[in-house]
Amino acid sequence: MESVSQNIGAARLTGAREAAEKKQVGGIVRRFGKGILRSGIISWILLVFIWEIASRFSTPEFFPGPLATLEGLKEIVVRGVLWEDIAISLQRVGIGWVRGIVIAVPLGLLIGRFKTVKWLCEPIINFFRFVPAIGFLTLFLMWFGVGEESKLVLITYASVFPIIINTIAGVSGIDPVKYQAAESLGASPVQSFFTVTVPGTVPGIFTGIRLGLSTAIISIVGAEMLAANSGLGYLIYTSRLYYRTDWIFVGIVTLGLLGFLADKVLRKIGNAAFKHYGITNQ
Repeated sequence: MESVSQNIGAARLTGAREAAEKKQVGGIVRRFGKGILRSGIISWILLVFIWEIASRFSTPEFFPGPLATLEGLKEIVVRGVLWEDIAISLQRVGIGWVRGIVIAVPLGLLIGRFKTVKWLCEPIINFFRFVPAIGFLTLFLMWFGVGEESKLVLITYASVFPIIINTIAGVSGIDPVKYQAAESLGASPVQSFFTVTVPGTVPGIFTGIRLGLSTAIISIVGAEMLAANSGLGYLIYTSRLYYRTDWIFVGIVTLGLLGFLADKVLRKIGNAAFKHYGITNQ
């Protein structure tokens, strides 16, 4: 009887170990699967698959598939055109976007916090934010010339409004109790502005900055298509002259990847630098 009991106990122990190992393996598989989903690899594979299937119903000259686009990419890279266009477009976007941040953040904070500034500025902002940047291209060319400045002003104009609107929304979302607490501690309106308004608006500002980056990239394409002899927008526009649809696809995919990677980097920076302001997993 004693040996039978020992055998039963050993069997139960073995079964428990096997169950624990299966549970551990299952947990690893689930975590791996979630990691794959969160990384976006499946989404990219699915997109390329749909792209390839769609290209089978057309000619490469009209709708090139992934392989034809890669061939076009190789050709442009060998010529050295792509890297130059990427560098020029990124430089234009970066300068115009930073200018937009410098203008929009202080203005949004003032409009959101002080009613007098809001009454003066909000009607003008709500008018011009519905006028697309590309509509001002001709005027900017006349006012600032055909050089770089007209394009930079266009990008700045496009990126300003998302940042301003989100900054104002961030100020409006601050709990009034925080202002009352600051006043009870003897804070002046200026001190309250810098200790309550500015820190409390950081998440809204950061969201606006991300949206401003996307509008900056969108606007540079239009500017380079119509008033430039370099850049990704120029590449996309002039490729039609040679009936190189694959080059157009290269330009489009490159813009999308640049924007995707830039936003990823920006989110990482925000999560690391402004975590204590409530920016996490944006």
